[in-house]
Amino acid sequence: MALAWWEAAARLGVALVLGAAIGFERQWRSRMAGLRTNALVCTGAALFVMFSVLIPNDNSPTRIASYVVSGVGFLGAGVIIRDRGNLRGLNTAATIWGTAGVGVMSGGGYFTVAVLGAAAIVLANVLLRSVARQVDRRETGRTNNPRHYRFRAVGRDADEAHIRALVVQSLTAGGFSLHALDSADIDNTGKVAVTARLTGHGQDSGQLEQAVSRLSLEPGISSVSWRVGNDEEDL
Repeated sequence: MALAWWEAAARLGVALVLGAAIGFERQWRSRMAGLRTNALVCTGAALFVMFSVLIPNDNSPTRIASYVVSGVGFLGAGVIIRDRGNLRGLNTAATIWGTAGVGVMSGGGYFTVAVLGAAAIVLANVLLRSVARQVDRRETGRTNNPRHYRFRAVGRDADEAHIRALVVQSLTAGGFSLHALDSADIDNTGKVAVTARLTGHGQDSGQLEQAVSRLSLEPGISSVSWRVGNDEEDL
């Protein structure tokens, strides 16, 4: 199959314009992959598909498209940054991935689908941004509410001082506010129960589980547990 020069130019032109339109929104918001990156990704994807169209006996357009998806996946991974345990750049990587899809459609001559795809990507980045912020604000307000916990460790009576020190160290390292630390002998067992009353913010179950895991490895401690309450009186 031979493409006329005007048809090839039209496919590349549509890919370039749509990729630039997607990239403009990213550039406007000062994201890493902006105008030129998305325009080049879209145009490059169109070129690969056009190559398969020009040589139909040797290369299937669908197979070339799958290679484009794999290659763009590596490019998108390059813009993902881990910052203090959080991942940044996922939205930009997804945008690049979608831009490659627009380029594949443009290179294949499916202009209507390409335009609709580009419009969907831009609208998702623009309109859903405010929705995502509302959800984040709601979650932030929820996690800022203080939550009260009771942490209990049981071990040998002779190791009481050591157990108290381990409990304090484990809980304060997790960012909790320690309000009280009590010890009580368990009758006729030779064991002591150390109970800590503390306050945290948000979803602290992960830190508490880590504290449980650490203390459970101590030879003098036989059991460790925690629970959450509505307020300090419940503890």
